[in-house]
Amino acid sequence: MDFSIPESTQEMLGRIRNFVETELYPLESEFLEKKFRDMLPVLAEKRQMVRDMGLWLPQIEKEHGGLGLSLLEHGLVSAELGKSPVGNYAFNCQAPDSGNMEILIKFGSPEHHEKYLKPLLAGEIRSCFSMTEPDFPGSNPTWMGTTAEKDGDDYVINGKKWFTSSADGATFAVVMAVTNPEAHRHMRASQILVPLDTPGMTLTANTPCMGHRGDDWTSHGEITYENCRVPQSNLLGPEGGGFMMAQERLGPGRIHHCMRWIGIAERAFDLMCAYAAKREVAPGRPLGTQQIIQAWISESRVQINAARLMVLHAAWMIDNVGQKDARNEVSMIKFNTANMMMDVLDRAIQVHGGLGITDYTPLAFFWRHERAGRIYDGADEVHKVSLAKRLLQPYMDNLEQG
Repeated sequence: MDFSIPESTQEMLGRIRNFVETELYPLESEFLEKKFRDMLPVLAEKRQMVRDMGLWLPQIEKEHGGLGLSLLEHGLVSAELGKSPVGNYAFNCQAPDSGNMEILIKFGSPEHHEKYLKPLLAGEIRSCFSMTEPDFPGSNPTWMGTTAEKDGDDYVINGKKWFTSSADGATFAVVMAVTNPEAHRHMRASQILVPLDTPGMTLTANTPCMGHRGDDWTSHGEITYENCRVPQSNLLGPEGGGFMMAQERLGPGRIHHCMRWIGIAERAFDLMCAYAAKREVAPGRPLGTQQIIQAWISESRVQINAARLMVLHAAWMIDNVGQKDARNEVSMIKFNTANMMMDVLDRAIQVHGGLGITDYTPLAFFWRHERAGRIYDGADEVHKVSLAKRLLQPYMDNLEQG
């Protein structure tokens, strides 16, 4: 296998790395202390710089104004952007907007493209994805209580959602709702575009997570739909195709998340090593001379490198053989990378001592906001069980045949 990275890609990654370190790292102290909404003016300046550099929308095809990178290439980019809490946002490849862009490109009508996709690609608006519900298990997206019933030319939506990430300040939501309750369980739900100013759609709260409610893009919204009426022309793709469309965005989305987590782990590793080298436990004795610290550094380096190779291989598999044949690889990287990131963050925080749990470094922020990585997009346990079943199946088949 060829592990080399093309020179043109290396040049692009170098430019991105330099931008993140020189333009975004200096914003972190302000980001950790202010509301996100207060950061929008300066972030708009950084986003314009990204446009001027020709690095806007790395995950989107060239025909829609993006860089047209492969999933593997975008994975490498995500690892650089993940080092800063606002890296992906600055390049307009942040969740949930990136997934909504892909869905709109593939399943949106010309009207949807004009009204929603173009301003989303331009960074003029934001969006949210409204699927998870407080009364139903998020690990089973075929089972939900929100309904969209036909009434004349409209859908009337009723239900409750939460963890509608970035709903605060979004222009529209992509809502998963049951339209065909009598159909096969994988064909019951549809995805429907709902502007946030639609009567009957109410953002009731930003969920407090790890002691922080967040705001704007850095928030998770709780939404009620009470006789929320939208035209049936707001349907994305085929009716009953919501589950299929959700799965289609999850494979690439998991690559993006995993590579972003690797970026976070790399940042934590850099901070850990830098602090271990300069912090003295006694005159002339840096913390890094302690064998336990040295062991943590070695273990972290090995874990990051191993996870990176697994994720890049999974991205290569999706690019070359498709999501279905890469599902084992995707399941493996999802729980492995999330746990690796938390291991490295934990060691980095421990090395920093009391400083590690403050907001004077981004470590505590990463810990608070990324612990959910072991839960969303399929909890660790779900991926492990699904993977084990697929791995065991050939052996079970051999027993039956023998």
